[in-house]
Amino acid sequence: MSDNELGTYLRTWREAVTPEEVGLPAGTRRRTPGLRRAELATLAGISVEYLTRLEQGRDRNPSAQVLGALADALSLSLRDRMVLRRLVKEADGGDPLVCGAAPPLSRTPRATVRAVLDHLEPAPAVVLNWIGDVLAHTTGYARLFGPVGVLDAEHPNLLRHLFTDPRARDAFPDWEREADNLVAQLRHDVPLRDPYAAELAEELTVTAGAEFADRFADLAMAPRRVGGQRVEHPEAGPLRLLHETLALPDDGQRIVVHLPADEATAAALDRLNGRRMGALRAVGRAG
Repeated sequence: MSDNELGTYLRTWREAVTPEEVGLPAGTRRRTPGLRRAELATLAGISVEYLTRLEQGRDRNPSAQVLGALADALSLSLRDRMVLRRLVKEADGGDPLVCGAAPPLSRTPRATVRAVLDHLEPAPAVVLNWIGDVLAHTTGYARLFGPVGVLDAEHPNLLRHLFTDPRARDAFPDWEREADNLVAQLRHDVPLRDPYAAELAEELTVTAGAEFADRFADLAMAPRRVGGQRVEHPEAGPLRLLHETLALPDDGQRIVVHLPADEATAAALDRLNGRRMGALRAVGRAG
């Protein structure tokens, strides 16, 4: 096995991508297959010297921002971005240990919180921790968001789904607004210097690239506590929802409840849940 797998991986991809694929003129008398180092460096916004060090194995610890920029420039798939990130982690000796002084990340809701969910049926409701992991949900939530892939992962996370699952773009017509809000929550609602949020941000900077990194760097964005949401459901069609967030600060969790914003959405959610019409009442207009 090569002792410079990261450099080999980057060079292999650089040589496999043609100038036409990234919007550059092919030119003539090209001595290098694929992209030249200078071309890739320019596309990624880094120096040729630094790219050379990476490919030669003289630098094996690039930042997540550099990895994300290189992945964007090479148009890597999610799977290939994950490989790129893994190679850096392995070269760096594995994931860093979580700081012992950091508050523990909640993974399980209390029994009373689960009881609250039971009483919220058939409304779509979910318990989240501060980095957007799905900890528990109602069956109404599963029927609403399960078909668009939110719950497909072994450990579902709203940010990971929104930024890396192609179905999210179709499911949320206001994808840009959804992305702004979830990243703002990750930025503002977590404990100071939280290692779990930092790890997720590092992952998404690589796997989602500038789409995530630019938002995460924008400190001016503030999360919305209430508001509207549009969903294109594969079975129920277009839906307009309102949401309310119930904070559980002692647990580092929150309950988000989705409610129909109009009568058409209320009827559609009733049909999804197999209930009589009017079980869920519209509560207003989505903003």
